[in-house]
Amino acid sequence: MSEYGQVLDENTVRFERLLPGPIGRVWEYLVIGNKRAEWFCGGDTDLKVGGRIQMLFDNDNLSDLPDLEPPEKHKDKNGKMKFAGTITRCDPPNVFAHTWEFGEYASEVSYELTEQGDQVLLVLTHSRLQSSEDVLSVCGGWHSHLELLDDVLEGRKIRPYWKTYRHYDAEYSARLGRTD
Repeated sequence: MSEYGQVLDENTVRFERLLPGPIGRVWEYLVIGNKRAEWFCGGDTDLKVGGRIQMLFDNDNLSDLPDLEPPEKHKDKNGKMKFAGTITRCDPPNVFAHTWEFGEYASEVSYELTEQGDQVLLVLTHSRLQSSEDVLSVCGGWHSHLELLDDVLEGRKIRPYWKTYRHYDAEYSARLGRTD
């Protein structure tokens, strides 16, 4: 298992994380809006295939610790973004997947949970992205949010999002060969 996301093809990236269990608790942090808001984004979830999911981001307020300013490419959003999607798979507490609507197209995010003793393996796959550039653009965000999920589940103070994001966005840019 790699700490970093693995680019599977020009449209797909996969992350694997071993998290503290139990599986039901990890599941709740994926599907219950107020718990998901602690590490990623809030919003209602109609937990059934065909149901809708809201993704309300407030990255500026994920941590109480001092943080950096958002990078230039995110400054116009004030750390707040709003997306929606449709649930495509739901098999509690093991599989949850939904589309992520980006204007005229939708990618798909799946979360697969497997118990491993007192830990839970999370396999997060973001697919149907439009290009390798889109894959790169989500890598730093997913890596950072998964670090925050680990903080929440371990009971640690949540690290500053933008500081974490800037680090991993630069790391993925170097690893995947982007030059800005």
